Amino acid sequence: MKVMLLVMDEQRVILDRLYEVVRENCDDCTIYRLSKQQQKKLGRFLASVNYEDFDRVVIFSRVKRLAPQLNVLKCIPGLIFLEHDAYQNYMRESKYKGVYSRLYRRLPSCRALVSGALVARRMQAEDIDAVFVSKGYDERMLRNTDSVRDIPIGFLGSLKSTEYAQRKALLESLVQRTGMLVTRTQSGREYLETLNRIKIFVSADLGMGEFMIKNFEAMACGCVLLAWSQGEEDQLLGFEDMENTVFYRSEDEAVQKLELLQRDPELAARIARNGQAFAESRYSFARVGRALAEEIQREMRPWQAPSALTRGWVKLRYGMKVPG
Repeated sequence: MKVMLLVMDEQRVILDRLYEVVRENCDDCTIYRLSKQQQKKLGRFLASVNYEDFDRVVIFSRVKRLAPQLNVLKCIPGLIFLEHDAYQNYMRESKYKGVYSRLYRRLPSCRALVSGALVARRMQAEDIDAVFVSKGYDERMLRNTDSVRDIPIGFLGSLKSTEYAQRKALLESLVQRTGMLVTRTQSGREYLETLNRIKIFVSADLGMGEFMIKNFEAMACGCVLLAWSQGEEDQLLGFEDMENTVFYRSEDEAVQKLELLQRDPELAARIARNGQAFAESRYSFARVGRALAEEIQREMRPWQAPSALTRGWVKLRYGMKVPG
């Protein structure tokens, strides 16, 4: 089976290891790194690489760039979306609420590989071929270096996006109440070194319904993870409160559990060890990449060719050879 993997070349999160594991576990996989303009003009790019020779075309891009290209997407047999942001489909305050569902329903033959178990379940109820494959972490880049942890409580990441408004408010309040550090770092070595200085990593994925990649990265680096509970998602992913993770459901509970962890360093150390082992055993890119490759190559729904009018328009505009 020939697989084409189209990925973004300008991501802040470094996912090269994940792509390579997918490639290694597919029969024949070619990776293309697309610029922002190439992602916005998929038809032109696909026409240049004989996409019709591939059994699967896997696209990892922003939904805002894909949704306007519906006619082009309709012309791709074996179309699969790799998606880490589909939780926004069900966020009340997100500008992308419902956008993912509308796009996937208009492409009934496609498959969506989403990173939330409950997101996959909700999409399946909408008759979308949605499959859950969790986020993970780069085990070659991120690890516990046994460094001195001189930052008692910390969070690393962005607070700028509209979707992060609740996160921003909570973290700013916790800074006032606990003195925790909130900052950003460069990807790579600086990120690794800073995670290994933090004793308790505070995750605040409010309203998202799934766990962001930083949760797995912090656990793998030996931090105690204090995470906002995602309800049923917690158990589905194997998280256990006060065993491998510490969950909170309110600001007051977060403060109480922070105080408990700081009063009882042996408890904190045990949870950190369990969390690290948990992340290493289940959420490394080595494991996640193999799962993605398996779902990419699994049998899909029969392809429904677009109308002759759509095929003609795409061929005339982009020079794409569209199967009939």
